Amino acid sequence: LCRFRSLSRRSWRWKSAAANERALQYRVGEQIHGFTVKQVTAVPELFLTAVKLSHDGTGARYLHVAREDSNNLFSIQFRTTPMDSTGVPHILEHTVLCGSQKYPCRDPFFKMLNRSLSTFMNAFTASDYTLYPFSTQNPKDFQNLLSVYLDAAFFPCLRQLDFWQEGWRLEHENPADRQTPLVFKGVVFNEMKGAFTDNERIFAQHLQNKILPDHTYGVISGGDPLCIPDLTWEQLKQFHATHYHPSNSRFFTYGNFPLEQHLKQIHEEALREHRVTCGLDSFAADPSKQTTVSVSYLLTDITDTFETFTLSLLSSLLVDGPNSPFYKALIESGVGTDFSPDVGFNGSTREAYFSVGLQGIAEKDIDTVKQIIDRTVDEVIVKGFEEDRIEALLHKIEIQLKHQSTSFGLALTSYIASCWNQDGDPVELLKIADKVSRFRQCLKENPRFLQEKVKTYFKDNRHKLTLSMSPEEDYHDKQAKMEAEKLEKKVSALSEEEKAQIFEKGLELIALQSKPQDTSCLPALKVSDIEPKIPFTVLETTLTADEIPVQYCAQPTNGVVYFRAVSSLNTLPEELKPYVPLFCNVITKMGCGALDYREQAQKIELKTGGMSVSPHIIPDDSHLDVYEQGVLFSSLCLDRNLPDMMHLWSEIFNNPRFEEEEHFRVLVKKTAQELSNGIPDCGHLYASIRASKNLTPSGELQEMFSGMDQVKLMKRIAEMSDIKPILRKLPRIKKYLLNSDNIRCSVNAAPQQIPEASKEVEKFLKGIARSKKERKPVRPHVIEKSSEVKPVGSEMVTSLQITRKLVNDPTFKPCQMKTHFVLPFPVNYIGECIRTVPYTAADYASLRILARLMTAKFLHTEIREKGGAYGGGAKLSHSGIFTFYSYRDPNSLATLKTFEKAVEWAKSGEFTQQDIDEAKLAVFAAVDAPIAPSDKGMGNFLYGISDEMKQLHREQLFAVNSDNLVDVSNKYLAVGKSTRGQAVLGPENADITKDPSWVKR
Repeated sequence: LCRFRSLSRRSWRWKSAAANERALQYRVGEQIHGFTVKQVTAVPELFLTAVKLSHDGTGARYLHVAREDSNNLFSIQFRTTPMDSTGVPHILEHTVLCGSQKYPCRDPFFKMLNRSLSTFMNAFTASDYTLYPFSTQNPKDFQNLLSVYLDAAFFPCLRQLDFWQEGWRLEHENPADRQTPLVFKGVVFNEMKGAFTDNERIFAQHLQNKILPDHTYGVISGGDPLCIPDLTWEQLKQFHATHYHPSNSRFFTYGNFPLEQHLKQIHEEALREHRVTCGLDSFAADPSKQTTVSVSYLLTDITDTFETFTLSLLSSLLVDGPNSPFYKALIESGVGTDFSPDVGFNGSTREAYFSVGLQGIAEKDIDTVKQIIDRTVDEVIVKGFEEDRIEALLHKIEIQLKHQSTSFGLALTSYIASCWNQDGDPVELLKIADKVSRFRQCLKENPRFLQEKVKTYFKDNRHKLTLSMSPEEDYHDKQAKMEAEKLEKKVSALSEEEKAQIFEKGLELIALQSKPQDTSCLPALKVSDIEPKIPFTVLETTLTADEIPVQYCAQPTNGVVYFRAVSSLNTLPEELKPYVPLFCNVITKMGCGALDYREQAQKIELKTGGMSVSPHIIPDDSHLDVYEQGVLFSSLCLDRNLPDMMHLWSEIFNNPRFEEEEHFRVLVKKTAQELSNGIPDCGHLYASIRASKNLTPSGELQEMFSGMDQVKLMKRIAEMSDIKPILRKLPRIKKYLLNSDNIRCSVNAAPQQIPEASKEVEKFLKGIARSKKERKPVRPHVIEKSSEVKPVGSEMVTSLQITRKLVNDPTFKPCQMKTHFVLPFPVNYIGECIRTVPYTAADYASLRILARLMTAKFLHTEIREKGGAYGGGAKLSHSGIFTFYSYRDPNSLATLKTFEKAVEWAKSGEFTQQDIDEAKLAVFAAVDAPIAPSDKGMGNFLYGISDEMKQLHREQLFAVNSDNLVDVSNKYLAVGKSTRGQAVLGPENADITKDPSWVKR
């Protein structure tokens, strides 16, 4: 093994306590910029110090979490309690971001995406609070964003036209033509229409509304499309005046920037002056089984933090994994396909609740499910839980505390929001180690501690709700009819004068949306503020056990080891390929060696932070028709458990078990159900995957593994009465995949842990099978691609060659294709894909900037503001496919026309230098997103992209100019220049049906 250089100073300094120590200097009662310190608490297990303050003038609450993390986060939250389902807090959340006193330009929020290096910017409406978070690593950017967020929250313009655009409006279908019918339009209106195509969402919403029927939880805070048109602009302004007041606000800051600066800015800029039944699932494996039922129990007040902690652990013990009592009793009963939505513990409302049930059942089985739930509760009260399962759960918490994510600030603000909103103590909530020891103590003093909780909260609890949901044949038609009736009622009540006014307002809104914006009032970073060079990550690669490459990356991982391996699919027979995603899904869940699937699950939970397997299709960085196909194995564990984790992998590779047919059937049904449920949230991704299917050889594989083809295949398998033929394919796939013929590995760990890790990895690699005779690749065109790895600090003169075996298909010809997936949704998901150039090509950087520029300066206005879709834009994928997309879109062919217009706009060069700089800032915010210690070096290991290549790409991005952008628009995006594909997921469409160039699926 080559010697390791000590880590550079620029690396992740988690243990460094500079920010913590500064925060510990504050004293209770100390006054800083209009705030008084109320409490200072160190939380060593999370390496942070929490400082609670309150604002002297307004009573606004403030929590600062000091932690040596450069990804600083700010959030402001208000308690918002609507009393109807007009969606007033949700529409307000959208509208406050449409301009404010200091920043009166329209939509400063979306404009700032291009003027900042933010790592996160968003806003969320929950049932009873609204939260506005952002994060960034740049101090100047933090001040800029804070200024925009504060002004938006406390001093928004709330213009009537913005309310019409974001909330709802009556407008002619074609706003320029009075002859077209009046229809409802609006961003939130369409977003919520889209949201309620998701049956899981409908179920979870009703569950909350019915278990907490009084007050604010009995209504839909996001808005019911049938109630949204009852909201008036006056009511919106009134709701802001009542709820967006400092006395009802909670400020949160996180990270290593100084607290004083935040307090000064917030005090000066914000707190000084003030104005006070579901649709049918067309992918259900069994159409006669589409009912969902659950039983939910009201638990405790979430401000009782220890009781809440205990109940969330108890919930995990009850429903998580194949060893949990409800999994055994419900999932393995064969009555349904998967747990009901929102299963387990929910602590986001004033009183927490627990829910358990099944989806994919026959209506006649509702009582059976209720009986199983009651019986299971009784059994748990008698038997309790095995000690190993409790240990595994506490081990999971230990790993979660040690694992470092790049969005830790965001996770914290979300974690504390509900409890703090209800006046619970957010600092208490952060002291997880204290709660774990108190939990252990309670168990020690009373071995029946958990059983007694089950009896109190589940057996003897009078406040419980049984909710069932079954599909109606004409559910969507009824919804459309009710909307039409509502529209008719509104339209018939209009006088001629009001109709003329609507027409005028429609034209006024279009004119406003089309008018160039003066954004000079908004603060902005400059391209010159971006670091010109990236820090390089030190990687060591060695050849182990028969020349197998292993990449080592020494990082401050806080006592956790991250292991990954990629095994090639090159020799796998074509007929087995469609089953690779299913194989990946079940291979760690079927048992291995002496362990059955339950024992294996227990071992994985006790010794690792999870073991996962997924398909790995990586397009080459310099040729569009060349790609790597394989399977990625990933896992993590605490340092002390590394031998156990590697032994588990050895057993999975050498002795996986495939005999549990019933358990396999359970996993298949669960997978099929999850895929079907995911379509409303990921429709645009499915559309894009299908649209790019015929553009590159890897596109076909992407569609097979991750597209609608995979959804349909899993539906077919779940429908089979005899599943044995599929089960028999798994050992055949294993033979080609789980061996050391063509594998490479990587380890991220602390420097002192590397020697131990290399021993364990070598032992694993020597212990797994190697094929007796060399297998021939199925596609003979294998390209060996070497990347040089120069060992650092080594006396060796030669450098190591790491070879990846890529494939190409010389006979492949890209071709155009248009597909319409007809689905029972009231909105469309659209993708148009164009074949362009690979990552290292000179034009790639220009196309990447162009995608961002088109999104911010053209598509956002046309698709969202004017078109009323919830989202849309352009992006360039790593594979060189340029994608236009829209999400929850009321339009279909009109949006494809908009994509064409976007290209014309780009070709005309109608953008300024400032527009280009803003697009560059937005792209660099993505390029420079923080990377956690666990993911350092992964660009190189997974994609073959070295830091040198990243630096070159960076320089190309800096160099992009206006001429380059016009040039690539003409060269690749203009009609007839490059091969393109289109796909639409959505309702029946007469225009598409008439056009013979579309394929209906």
